[in-house]
Amino acid sequence: MTSADVRAPKKAKKGQGGRAAVSGWLGSTLEYYDFSIYASAAALVFPTVFFPSENPAVAIIASLATYGVGYVARPLGAFVLGHFGDRYGRKKLLVFAMLLMGVSTFLVGCLPSYAQIGLLSPAMLVVLRLIQGFAVSG
Repeated sequence: MTSADVRAPKKAKKGQGGRAAVSGWLGSTLEYYDFSIYASAAALVFPTVFFPSENPAVAIIASLATYGVGYVARPLGAFVLGHFGDRYGRKKLLVFAMLLMGVSTFLVGCLPSYAQIGLLSPAMLVVLRLIQGFAVSG
């Protein structure tokens, strides 16, 4: 191997590492904020809105189970979105993942209650939580 074959690695643009660290911190902060708000709502509001039951403990457990569903979709989302991030660019994928997370969070707030549409309401809540977990892993 000659010295011409060994190339020095490209230098990163000035300030790029700091911007990446700040954007990573901001994304994690928004993620944990969203999950903490959802956990509070799952414990306080969702049992009566989405899971009316004769036994309040069952309603709370079912409501908190939807919180856990967000973590179930993460490995699949990491696999799929990681592939597309490598293929099409991580910046585009980050924008897509944030948009997907924001839309699904907005739609959780727009869901009708169990009294309005019955079992479809908690089913839609679970689907939106799966989408949120999928998006967060990107």
